[in-house]
Amino acid sequence: MEANELNKESQEETRLNATEQVDESKKEEQKTPEAAPEKEAEPTAKHAEAETNAPSEKQASDEQAANKVEAAEEVETTAPTQEDYSNLDRESLVAKFRQLLKEQPISDLKPAVDTLRKVFDKASEEIENKAKAAFVASGEPEELFVHQPDNLQKEFSALLFEYRSKRDSERQSQEHEKEKNLAAKYEVIEGIKDLLNRQESLNETFQEFRDLQQRWRDIGPVPQGKLHDLWETFHLHVENFYNYIKINNELRDLDIKKNYEEKIALCEKAEELLLEDSAVKAFKALQKLHDQWREVGPVPREKKEELWERFKAATSKINQRQQEHFEALKNQLKKNLEAKIELCEKAEALLAEELHSPKEWEEKSKQLIDLQQVWKTIGFAPKKDNNLVYERFRKACDSFFNSKREFFKTYKDEQQNNLQLKTELCIQAEAMKESNDWKKTTDEYIRIQKKWKEIGPVPRKQSDIVWKRFREACDYFFNRKKDFFSHIDEEQDKNLEAKEALIAELTGFEIKEDNEKNFEILQDFQRRWSNIGFVPLKEKERINQEFRNLINQKFDHLNLDEVNKNLQKFRNKLENWKAEDQFAEKIGQERNRIMLKLKQLENDLVVWENNIGFFAKSKNSDALVRDFQHKIENGKRNMELLNKKLDLIDEML
Repeated sequence: MEANELNKESQEETRLNATEQVDESKKEEQKTPEAAPEKEAEPTAKHAEAETNAPSEKQASDEQAANKVEAAEEVETTAPTQEDYSNLDRESLVAKFRQLLKEQPISDLKPAVDTLRKVFDKASEEIENKAKAAFVASGEPEELFVHQPDNLQKEFSALLFEYRSKRDSERQSQEHEKEKNLAAKYEVIEGIKDLLNRQESLNETFQEFRDLQQRWRDIGPVPQGKLHDLWETFHLHVENFYNYIKINNELRDLDIKKNYEEKIALCEKAEELLLEDSAVKAFKALQKLHDQWREVGPVPREKKEELWERFKAATSKINQRQQEHFEALKNQLKKNLEAKIELCEKAEALLAEELHSPKEWEEKSKQLIDLQQVWKTIGFAPKKDNNLVYERFRKACDSFFNSKREFFKTYKDEQQNNLQLKTELCIQAEAMKESNDWKKTTDEYIRIQKKWKEIGPVPRKQSDIVWKRFREACDYFFNRKKDFFSHIDEEQDKNLEAKEALIAELTGFEIKEDNEKNFEILQDFQRRWSNIGFVPLKEKERINQEFRNLINQKFDHLNLDEVNKNLQKFRNKLENWKAEDQFAEKIGQERNRIMLKLKQLENDLVVWENNIGFFAKSKNSDALVRDFQHKIENGKRNMELLNKKLDLIDEML
């Protein structure tokens, strides 16, 4: 669940917070639901006169206040649940606004319009900010930026104007209807006044009076400012009717008895509401009982005060429960606000952390989702703070998940690059798998395996494939190597025996007079030695050193010039390097050393030859000339030897 899903609960919170709007008015308006009855008018007719129980001015005012509270609460609690528009783009918002204007009553649209406008303005603001940023990025001064409304903004403004126009028209129509109702109620009052001049039967006159009362009840609301005067006039003429119309005692007593029974029943219903679990439901039901109480006619004088006190006592207790309910609700709303602020702080702390791996992002995402689940379990905060704390929490959630999306977008690019690098390593591994240069190739495999570990992850669907390909190439080579070296110990032991036999044979070889023949035989010993393979590592240095010393001794006994002796010893050294797997490591340094000597001898020869020319012109310089000639001859012999060593190196490479 990402942060924009939290919109669903904000609409429900808004409804419950509406109770706060009427809380203060309830404190004042519900203190006295109905005033004590006023002093009754004295009867003036010969027959028993009807006493009046018509509501006083204060009673009517109190009932009017109660009706206002009920109406406000009715509007708040019955408002339809709002849709979540936060995921709609601006085109969809305009279309939704047009649809609502076409299909829904104007009186029901205010919550939806407010939400639509808020979401639309936020989306438009984001577009304007991007345009402004682009304007500034182009090098223009920020203060010169002027944003022009686009077609969608103009269309939305036109729909908003249409909604307001229709709303104002509806209100005007309602006010006009109230004026008509006011005129109709004044007609009822005129009808009651007219009854005073009738000469008809009292029964008929009284029934007509009841009909007028019912007609009065059936007429709808009137302008609020004229309600007080209207009730005063109505009460006056009702009292006049009871005072001056002569109702026979039997009809009067039946009517008063009936009224008494009705008010007793209303008292009982009010007292039953004390057992209602919901203070809100009890309060609403009480308002309806007050409406009915107001419409009931007079009761016996001696019961009037008693009935009213009984009804007022139940009313006071219900009002007290309602007041305590809203006080508790306010305290709970405050606690909810504190809990939601704490969740905001935790979400912002998660947002501030630096995350570098998918595992870390997933762990923190789970923690944030847990916070969102906890948020859903917390009730509503006070209305003035509810939207602010909700926006704060959603902003933190949105920022976190936006950062997560950016990370994984970059992370996927890195994975593709890693896949390319690992594919290249697979190609290298496959190219080397048939190699028989075990040491060099093993070192290379170890190098690319280390490099493989340094490369980051690849896309999941390719991970197993590329790893299997790389591992198969590596395993193929190392299995070949293992198979090769599994037989090498036995072969090396045989090679050791062969080399020891060759040393024994060389030891028994005696130098003959034919130097050329001896030389060829010794060279053959060297070739045979080189052709024998590896020996066990622990015997390698001993056996090689023993052969090298022996073959050098044999060459020393030959009647050879120093050049050939040096060459043979040099050959032995090279062969020894090969046998010890040091040839590749040392041959480069040896070649460079020989080249430096050659360069130095070339320079020395030039100097010595110049010196001979200089001393040849001098007297008594024969000894010096002979000395330089001797140096030149030795230098040329050394150069010849060095060049032959280079040829030998090239031959063995």
